[in-house]
Amino acid sequence: MTTSLDAPATGGAHAQPPVPTSPSGPAPDVTEAVLDVARRAKVAARALAVATRGVKDAALHALADALVAEADAVVTANVEDLARGRASGLSDGLLDRLALDPARISAIAGALREVAALPDPVGEVVRGSTLPNGLRMRQVRVPMGVVGMIYEARPNVTVDAVGLTLKSGNAVVLRGGSAAASSNAVIVDVLRRALVAQGLPADLVQTVDVFGRPGGVALMHARGLVDVLVPRGGADLIRTVVREATVPVIETGVGNVHVYVDATADPAVALPILLNAKTQRVGVCNAAETLLVHRDAAESFLPSALTALDQAGVTVHGDDVTAALAPADVTVVPATDEDWATEYLSLDLAVRVVDDLDAALDHIRTWSSGHTEAIVTRDLASSERFVAEVDSAAVMVNASTRFTDGGQLGLGAEIGISTQKLHARGPMGLGELTTTKWVVHGDGHVRP
Repeated sequence: MTTSLDAPATGGAHAQPPVPTSPSGPAPDVTEAVLDVARRAKVAARALAVATRGVKDAALHALADALVAEADAVVTANVEDLARGRASGLSDGLLDRLALDPARISAIAGALREVAALPDPVGEVVRGSTLPNGLRMRQVRVPMGVVGMIYEARPNVTVDAVGLTLKSGNAVVLRGGSAAASSNAVIVDVLRRALVAQGLPADLVQTVDVFGRPGGVALMHARGLVDVLVPRGGADLIRTVVREATVPVIETGVGNVHVYVDATADPAVALPILLNAKTQRVGVCNAAETLLVHRDAAESFLPSALTALDQAGVTVHGDDVTAALAPADVTVVPATDEDWATEYLSLDLAVRVVDDLDAALDHIRTWSSGHTEAIVTRDLASSERFVAEVDSAAVMVNASTRFTDGGQLGLGAEIGISTQKLHARGPMGLGELTTTKWVVHGDGHVRP
């Protein structure tokens, strides 16, 4: 699979100028070129430091309008990416992530408008008081400054990242990868021109795709110029960024996501949740990858569930009990430890029958990636234990795992889903793209 640190992308007529290349590859000054991109982003970010919400919201609407107006150009470029992806053997799940059509572009533009409608986090007072000595102190939200994004096969992430960073007062430097090279080049071109038309610096949105893999590495090392780096993609990409970066990283995680059907679950509720979690869109990190079923619910739930999964085109990788309960016309592939550990991103599902809630929790502790887990139950005590003991960024009770999404949770969009525990956890929206500063007002105060 091609990752976003692979081959370079090409730019459009209004894109950033390409770096000169030699027959043997990128020019030797790629690092300095990427640092220059970061410096320009730092300067551009200052324009947003004093921008009102009205200015930022007007820009977001202008970006949305520009994308819709240029939808044909974006789709044409996307067709090139899809053709290359099929030729290089990208999975169906990744091809689905990569694909754009007018409806998806309209939805992406709609997400920008939704971000515009959200409260501006910049300037929000986190806490404040007047101290006994008369000093008036506030802790307020301020932009990060320059946000770096390294991601793969997701041109919608380009737009989400721009929208969220713009609204939160940040500049963004993008490394979108070779799989979406053509799409991203056109999208970035469209967005930069729309910013200029609004009187804002084009350098609020920049890409280092033209510098290829060395450009991605240079972005990881731009400490002091890039304030935070967010990797979004497969496990190999995320591990590489976390290992290599000297820039602070917010680690997003892969989604080895579980749905647990408890003994008291209503099958009429559990089955639609399972099918939605697994099949509504398979190539995303909040899609279910493992089904756990309480032994007391297995005989009443699994035969119909396995039939429904089979009819939906899902290949089941199951344990012995699952295989024994499967209808004669449903094939169950024997599950191994590799299945319990796998984020399939395809129409595959690992299924295991567990003795009780404790066994389900043990399985999740062993194999979960810390992204999202769901319980389907009618027992309040079971749901409360599940919520308390599952150590993941999101926990769903009687709801599909597909709701772990910034747009679905009212954030407008997300720049990624963090599975770490520092600063940000779960879907990262506007607030997660800010930091805070302390503002203290005195009247000639000096410390005794």
